[in-house]
Amino acid sequence: MRTKKKLNDYQLWAFVFVVPMILFFIIFFLIPAVVGLYFSFTNYNGINKMDFIGLENYKEIFSDFEYLKVIGRTAVFCVIEVPLGYIVSLGLAMLMTAKRLKGKTLFRVIVYWPTLLSTIMVGLTWRWIFGENFGVVNYVLSLVGASPIEWSSSATAAFATAVIAVIWGTAGFNMMIFIGALEQIDDEIVEAAEIDGAKGWTKFRYITLPQIKPTSFLVILTTMIGAFKVFAEVQTLTGGGPGDSTTFVIQYIYETGFEKMKVGYSSACSMVLFVVLLILSVIQNKLNKEE
Repeated sequence: MRTKKKLNDYQLWAFVFVVPMILFFIIFFLIPAVVGLYFSFTNYNGINKMDFIGLENYKEIFSDFEYLKVIGRTAVFCVIEVPLGYIVSLGLAMLMTAKRLKGKTLFRVIVYWPTLLSTIMVGLTWRWIFGENFGVVNYVLSLVGASPIEWSSSATAAFATAVIAVIWGTAGFNMMIFIGALEQIDDEIVEAAEIDGAKGWTKFRYITLPQIKPTSFLVILTTMIGAFKVFAEVQTLTGGGPGDSTTFVIQYIYETGFEKMKVGYSSACSMVLFVVLLILSVIQNKLNKEE
């Protein structure tokens, strides 16, 4: 007969420490997700109206030009922010692991510091930097006699500031992940490559990148999901403007559910976003395994 294995002390304590996170996930993520899925099949308005309407909300989505437009804008934001965020994070990590750099710990703390700020504070910080009438950048430009930039009035400038703010707020965390991966590269492999004459770009392309491939996949995946979920930074920085040039999908869902009181429809929009992210994650995971 097959005997049941009892948990040893290490496994038991590990389970005890994990339980709070499991409960947190169930209460604040799993249950709301199930409730949101149910709402997506109703015309719930957030107060008392809740009639089951089947797939009507999902049918409406595909004829909702505004939602499709917001999805497209968010995808463009993702395509721009993810590669730039990857390059900045990896570049910082390589700089922070350079043998000649002194004071690495201090510099790492400084770069990582924005990660400790709330997303709202990240938006407010860059709003102070890029403000049209009170911003630091325009003040410096005025000192040198240059014309101020209309950061809030120009759609292109507002979009660019949103990209910069999000990268600044996440680069420190991704940098630390890359540092862990870079420090795990076997020195013997690097030394052998250097003996064979590999330098600079050649060593980076054929040694560094292949060695940190799993980490790169993780960073790209989490950054992509974060880009599609961006909200607080942009809301406090630009408010979605000018016009709707920086209104992304989460802000659209928020406004639809809480301002227009279409909770059922906004829940359906959330489910569609979930499916989109799930498909993108599966595709990335498949490509990563094939390579």
